Amino acid sequence: MKNIVYVAACALLVCTSCVTKKKYMIAENGRLEAVGRGDALKEELVNCKDEADRQTARIADLLRDTTELGRTVRNYQTMLNTNLSEQEKLNSLLQQKMNELGDREKTINELQDMINAQNNKVKALLGSVQDALLGFSSDELSVTQKNGKVYVAMSDKLLFESGSAKVDKRGKEAVAWSADVLNKLNDIDVFIEGHTDNKPINTVQFKDNWDLSVIRATSVVRILTKDYGVSSLQIQPSGRGEFMPVASNETADGRSKNRRTEIIMAPKLDKLFQMLQSSEESK
Repeated sequence: MKNIVYVAACALLVCTSCVTKKKYMIAENGRLEAVGRGDALKEELVNCKDEADRQTARIADLLRDTTELGRTVRNYQTMLNTNLSEQEKLNSLLQQKMNELGDREKTINELQDMINAQNNKVKALLGSVQDALLGFSSDELSVTQKNGKVYVAMSDKLLFESGSAKVDKRGKEAVAWSADVLNKLNDIDVFIEGHTDNKPINTVQFKDNWDLSVIRATSVVRILTKDYGVSSLQIQPSGRGEFMPVASNETADGRSKNRRTEIIMAPKLDKLFQMLQSSEESK
């Protein structure tokens, strides 16, 4: 009986020992796995920290680049705004100059139209004078156009006796025909100029050629205004003496050509001068 009990006790002890060892092995294996997982987690944690540091550094770089890029963009925007402002100023100035150019072109065209109209008036005036004085020979008078004016040059032998300022009958006929043209045109200026040769004169009536030329011109003006009603406001006498010859005073023929009285007719240029003055003032 004792043997049986002993055997049973031994068997129970062996069984208990086997169970305890098995549990130990299981526990040990669990501990080792836990240690392994802990080491893996530690390594993964280290790796995550390193990656976090790299991302933080990258973010810092991006923030720095973004800040620099923002500064550059703001600088460009400032430059663009400045350039736009300057461009607006330039556009405004350009428009102003274009407007001024347009005004000047308009003024030039208007002036050109006026000049063309004046030239047409002069041509018409020339034709009228030539037609009116067809009855006189070239030795007595000549009609020419020069510098936008019509010149009627009457020789002294047509108008006056030698050394005299009294207009004779034939001369009055020429003056009368001229007056007929002048009375039809109130938009022209008329200048009566007396001219002499270079031969000195000194008489009771004329001290010199200045006197002779002025008084002869005045004699023609009196006939035009008093006898034929030409407006005194549009006619001006003057004496040129011997100082504006048209030929040489060395020959008798030349001196004869220089002794003359000129009726100079020119269209009024008041409007043209006013426009030119306005153009100058607007600069």
